Amino acid sequence: MKFDTPATTNPIDRLKVVGRPTDRIDGPMKTSGTAPYAYERHDAVANPAYGYVVGSAIAKGRIAAIDLGDAEAAPGVLAIVTAENAGTLGKGDYNTAKLLGGPEVDHYHQAIAVVVAESFEQARAAAQLIRVDYVPGKGAFDRAAAMDAATKPEPKFGGPADTAVGDFEGAFAEAPVRLDETYTTPDQGHAMMEPHATTAAWGGDRLTVWTSNQMIAWGVSDVAKTLGIPKENVRLVSPFIGGGFGGKLFVRADALLAALGARAAGRPVKVTLPRPLMFNNTTHRPATIQRIRIGADRDGRITAIGHESWSGDLPGGGPELAVNQTRLLYAGANRMTSMRLAVLDLPEGNAMRAPGEAPGMMALEIAIDEMAEKLGLDPVEFRIINDTQVDPEKPERPFSQRHLVECLRSGAERFGWSKRNPKPGSIRDGRWLVGMGVAAAFRNNLPMASGARVRLDHRGDVTVETDMTDIGTGSYTIIAQTAAEMMGVPLDKVVVRLGDSSFPVSCGSGGQFGASNSTSGVYAACVKLREAVAQRLGFNSAEAVFADGQVRAGNRSAPLAQAAGEGGLVAEDAIEYGDLDKTHQQSTFGAHFVEAAVDAATGEIRVRRMLSVCAAGRILNPKAARSQVIGAMTMGVGAALMEELAVDKRHGFFVNHDLAGYEVPVHADIPHQDMIFLDEADPHSSPMKAKGVAELGICGVAAAVANAVHNATGVRVRDYPITLDKLLDRLPEVA
Repeated sequence: MKFDTPATTNPIDRLKVVGRPTDRIDGPMKTSGTAPYAYERHDAVANPAYGYVVGSAIAKGRIAAIDLGDAEAAPGVLAIVTAENAGTLGKGDYNTAKLLGGPEVDHYHQAIAVVVAESFEQARAAAQLIRVDYVPGKGAFDRAAAMDAATKPEPKFGGPADTAVGDFEGAFAEAPVRLDETYTTPDQGHAMMEPHATTAAWGGDRLTVWTSNQMIAWGVSDVAKTLGIPKENVRLVSPFIGGGFGGKLFVRADALLAALGARAAGRPVKVTLPRPLMFNNTTHRPATIQRIRIGADRDGRITAIGHESWSGDLPGGGPELAVNQTRLLYAGANRMTSMRLAVLDLPEGNAMRAPGEAPGMMALEIAIDEMAEKLGLDPVEFRIINDTQVDPEKPERPFSQRHLVECLRSGAERFGWSKRNPKPGSIRDGRWLVGMGVAAAFRNNLPMASGARVRLDHRGDVTVETDMTDIGTGSYTIIAQTAAEMMGVPLDKVVVRLGDSSFPVSCGSGGQFGASNSTSGVYAACVKLREAVAQRLGFNSAEAVFADGQVRAGNRSAPLAQAAGEGGLVAEDAIEYGDLDKTHQQSTFGAHFVEAAVDAATGEIRVRRMLSVCAAGRILNPKAARSQVIGAMTMGVGAALMEELAVDKRHGFFVNHDLAGYEVPVHADIPHQDMIFLDEADPHSSPMKAKGVAELGICGVAAAVANAVHNATGVRVRDYPITLDKLLDRLPEVA
């Protein structure tokens, strides 16, 4: 199905099933422990062996020699695979560094071996017996020191490195009110509950990989390319994922080493990455240095806005897209954005929930707050004054929908923003200094092709098959809701099967593009199935109404199951997009409000309450969407106050590579959270009229916290995370 004109009225608009706050249909399996995760595929694999990954102890250099003798003689050991005996390996398109290192080492904890044994404990014990002689090399591990050598990266996903409209330098120099500040965001890690894990088994020359992966088709192609085998010989299965946040967009060392280990041992092998390897072996959100300059007239209208960002990655990697939201969020005739990329020999930097916008908004939305303060304007009103209904870089291109002003105004009213004292450090509650902060939220909508197969059987049951994944976002449920709405059956008559490369290729889970695109693929397949049903029943498909398990046209009706017969009916299709995203900018918007309290003596920060207002097209399942935004808000608190991968600049690794040292919010850190979805449906986005929301919820949260801390204390922190040591010597005197 080609979607190239705005959606009109269609069966989804009935909203009998779609749009309802439906419980997660996969919830009972997850809460009862019966959901089959990658490391626990006892149903699919009998008598597996266990692999234990050995990570490099240096960050840069080469392996001079590796002695496996003691390890091979250890009890229970079946095989040990290294680069020396793995055979010729390629490198997948989605990995920056090789998944199996040696003799050259690209980063700390790069996998250099996997030990396969009868038990996990035996594999782990044998791994400690491997002796490796390294020749360390000189690496670049200091982000700030490397920035002078940063260069303009080649255009990749996310647009060009630089954009310019008008005369930014001239307009900024002439602006009566100016801001020029630098902000930093740290390296951050994916701390999902389920580690990267894989079970692999060979059947002749065919490989099946049960793994925790967000993008099935990408994974198949990378596994095949790395192993040098045809894609049709690889089956990748990932029906349940215990969190991903972008860290499982691409197959990692666990998948490759499980496959290599299984081939070497001649039996199925399962591999999980210990928690420390998740931080240094896989990917992380790269640190940034961001310079933001804003010029405005005395009425508060932005006349010049410039945003420059520096980040680093391994050779061949890409930049953190921290300037992208600045290209679209606020008006201003004279504009400039720029990204520069330095080579760092740290573990691979890559996507983490809302890559680009999350760290970019951490800086931009503090800068907007600072500018409002310089102008003597309320921060909400300053944002409203500089709203735009067109792409500021391409004024001929309107937004398909843009309700940022409504988000700000409705949120301010709900939150009680009028009670905020604009003078920092003015509100006291006992020993606590109390303040409020606001930030806009922004994240683009990304149309992506997505396919599905739909089956109707003689009982009237509908089965949906697509390689779409569910990383905790509710894919099973919203896909089931879509099929139920389209076919006119109750939800319990729909079965959803996900995460298998033998199913039609979907958009996958990532970039906030999963919900709208995957359900649109199901919509397209259901349209075909409806046509087949109507034809089988002798109805005019244009007149046929599917409801309550019946098909009606004119004065005739028939049970849906009757059309299936004993053999059933099958339809398959995919949603493909035209140019609507080129003629109209498709984005999601929101506003975050935070009240924070800071201990006047110790600098301890407590977030007291939070509100998010989101405008993200039709909300397919308000209960699941609310959970996604609440989770994103929680991650935003972590980004603001605690998350930071500490870099050892001598030896090139993240020191706090476990959940004891890498701090994330716990229940006690999170106060009352409230959220509102604006009632909207975007006909330009898809037949579902929906857009993503899972990443919008994190964008701007950290800045809202930072702005609340400033309002409480008068202290402006521009270097995340906002820890008490950055406040203590600048707090107001304790009365």
